Amino acid sequence: MNSSEPVIRAVNLKKYFPVRGRIFDVIRRRPKLYVRAVDDITFDIYEREIFGLAGESGCGKTTTGKTILRLIEPTSGKLFFKGDDLLKYDGSKLKEFRRRAQIIFQDPYESLNPRMNIYSIVEEPLRIHKIGDKNERLEMVLKVLEDVELKPPENFIYRRPHELSGGQRQRVAIARAMILNPEFIVADEPVSMLDMSIRAEILNLMLKLRDEYKLAYLFITHDLAVAKYICSRLGIMYLGKLLELGSAEKVIDEPYHPYTRALISAIPTPDPREKIGEIPIKGEVTSPINVPKGCRFYPRCVRAMDICKEKEPKLMEVSKGHFVACHLYA
Repeated sequence: MNSSEPVIRAVNLKKYFPVRGRIFDVIRRRPKLYVRAVDDITFDIYEREIFGLAGESGCGKTTTGKTILRLIEPTSGKLFFKGDDLLKYDGSKLKEFRRRAQIIFQDPYESLNPRMNIYSIVEEPLRIHKIGDKNERLEMVLKVLEDVELKPPENFIYRRPHELSGGQRQRVAIARAMILNPEFIVADEPVSMLDMSIRAEILNLMLKLRDEYKLAYLFITHDLAVAKYICSRLGIMYLGKLLELGSAEKVIDEPYHPYTRALISAIPTPDPREKIGEIPIKGEVTSPINVPKGCRFYPRCVRAMDICKEKEPKLMEVSKGHFVACHLYA
């Protein structure tokens, strides 16, 4: 474990979304219901670290990233940025945090304004934060476009997003995030919308930028192969909870939790014989509104025990740096 102070620290982080009730529920004074998108999770992210969150769609990965950036406010818990209480930031201090922490969205076809040219898109954060004059901003835009390997940058600045390929658009989105020289980036499935031939290029670019800019990433993905390639540590989420946490290599090569093992066994492989011993998942994903009393995964777990229905397992360290929330290891 890195001994330095983490760039981001989330402690018992929760985000509940209220469910709009029916008129009959109001009349009968039934208790309000909530979608427990993020439910009491704790983790740290260190300088130059790529910390991954993986899991099925709807498990709370993206909500976690947006809550850390305070694009949405947490229901409860604590957030720290380089030791400072992030939830106390407001006004100019929150604006300064937004300069130091950026996000790369999943879909470059929707995250870029089609009415703006590439120069205006990348330059906009500089104008918002009142950085540099017109000539200085031009130099900064050209440099960051070159950093994301859109070369020569002069050939791109007057184009519009529809004139670029998917991979080029995502490079523009990355350039827009990098133009403010941030210290932390949430990368929300940044390669899932791209062709397989382009994914490796974008991942390698992100690794290069991490080293050049001393970045820390929260890398959100549902692709465990991508997670193993780019992430140093990995958390597996299910229904708002962290079920397993450790080095990406250990979590994927030596998984403990039945859910993690099921996800890994679902990865396509060209050799069917490698599927021997796979762990199936029963049924459908449990409702994030009416979550089970005990372990959230027990209704779908083939190794569920009686205790799983009654008591929620806590994350425990089962080997050095490798944590799992499962009664099988209690």
